[in-house]
Amino acid sequence: MGLIRNPILRGFNPDPSIVRVGDDYYIATSTFEWFPGVQIHHSRDLIHWRLLSRPLNRPSQLNMLGDPDSCGVWAPCLSYADGLFWLIYTDVKRYGRTTQGASAGASLRDTHNYLVTCPTIDGDWSDPVYLNSSGFDPSLFHDEDGRKYLVNLRWDHRPGFNRFSGIVLQEYSHSERRLIGPIHLIFRGTEIGFTEAPHLYKRNGFYYLITAEGGTGWGHAVTMARSRELTAMYELHPDKYVLTSRYRPDVELQRAGHADFVETQAGEPYMVYLCGRPLRNRGRCTLGRETGIQRMVWCDDDWMRTADGTGVPSVEVTAPDLPEHPFPAAPEHEDFDGPVLPLDFQWLRSPFPEELFSLTDRPGYLRLYGRETIGSVFRQSLVARRQQSHCYSAETLMEFEPDAFQQMAGLVCYYNSSKFHYLFVSYDAEHGKHIRVMSCLPDQVQSDIFSAPVPVSPGAPIGLRVEVDFERLYFAYRVGTAGAWIRLSGPLDASILSDEAAAPGTPNFTGAFVGMCCQDVGGTRRHADFDYFEYRERAYLADPFSKRS
Repeated sequence: MGLIRNPILRGFNPDPSIVRVGDDYYIATSTFEWFPGVQIHHSRDLIHWRLLSRPLNRPSQLNMLGDPDSCGVWAPCLSYADGLFWLIYTDVKRYGRTTQGASAGASLRDTHNYLVTCPTIDGDWSDPVYLNSSGFDPSLFHDEDGRKYLVNLRWDHRPGFNRFSGIVLQEYSHSERRLIGPIHLIFRGTEIGFTEAPHLYKRNGFYYLITAEGGTGWGHAVTMARSRELTAMYELHPDKYVLTSRYRPDVELQRAGHADFVETQAGEPYMVYLCGRPLRNRGRCTLGRETGIQRMVWCDDDWMRTADGTGVPSVEVTAPDLPEHPFPAAPEHEDFDGPVLPLDFQWLRSPFPEELFSLTDRPGYLRLYGRETIGSVFRQSLVARRQQSHCYSAETLMEFEPDAFQQMAGLVCYYNSSKFHYLFVSYDAEHGKHIRVMSCLPDQVQSDIFSAPVPVSPGAPIGLRVEVDFERLYFAYRVGTAGAWIRLSGPLDASILSDEAAAPGTPNFTGAFVGMCCQDVGGTRRHADFDYFEYRERAYLADPFSKRS
């Protein structure tokens, strides 16, 4: 048998939900404020995966304008029954603040849960059915008798109460397109709290419940419980936590939790889960929360455990006995020659991309229209792709002729509105057209830092480049297409582009992106044209600008 190497979905791909339909496996992951919503990956061997689609792609399905950072689409659940794919998701409109003890104050959240369906995984998904707003991480269970049930975390905002107040279950009527009947509390969780991410299964007369606990940081864990009756309280697994790295700071895959499982064609169970790979000298996960997979076994006591018996996530996992099915590698270089944005790229919040960019105004170029400030939660012209390796090179060629200091465009390494490094071109009366760096730093006394402006020649395209090696980030530029690259001062701290570079209790659930953006806060919509974008993963380089590299 072959080996699976974790993580199977690298970069920001958290909260996996997995389903098998025939010989095909699909994983859905959260996308938060990035549009279109929900990523779906496809595999036929559990080793090789390709990005297939993002189903929430029109205003009637998802409108995140105004959603705060790390809100938007949380924890999708993907299932298949009755000839349909079923996708459940939350659109979080307000986060509040997470406190486990909840001794004082309220924590107000707005979490709206929806269902969409489609007969094919990459087809045109339905408009959403509203389900409830009682909490988040909803999941749909299809019972053997054809009835369907929704489970979700119930959020309790009241002071003095446990915010994560338990897992609740309610029947869903497909014919009536709504939840019906009583709400049942089926699991309160364990002492580590933060009980969330429920998924239900049935096997050998038991209903099994998987949840995540401990929070999505270093204390994360997968908990299992079961019951003979669907609506009764569920008894805890004798080992309590089925998979976790909370007690193992030595393992490479940290933060393991938020799991789902699938059985192969031969009945072999595998569990997918989120994990993080922290920078060794910073303890920060710039790649965000990724997706790993673990081989499991059903034991004689009808409880599931990891196949190796450790309950700890492994970098290498034995693959099932299936024919290997690799996919072509994603292109490193995109020329923007087609009318559709390449699949690896996303933008922020808006279901109206025509307000932000065009691939047809100037064929062969991605045109970004200058819109609101970088970090705006409304109409921000930023198109980017995930960072999926600790070491990479990226570059683009931009044509942009600003005539006011309120116009900017360039290359950005972005986590959210308070964490980014931005190499941009602008204009002012003193320097004319110039290039400089703006950094937004969450862990410094002064959060916004600017480099000195460097004048550049007008009327010529400008190459923009970034080199990232773990926590080190360098920008460079050149005027035209053939000149030498000019490295700007650095290194900058790439580790701020992470969940961990933030105040405790604030929402930071995504990952680092690299891409292009354009602002015109004067409202004239001055555009910037990008000829290509190149993203190349590589090994560590002590000096990425040396001729040998």
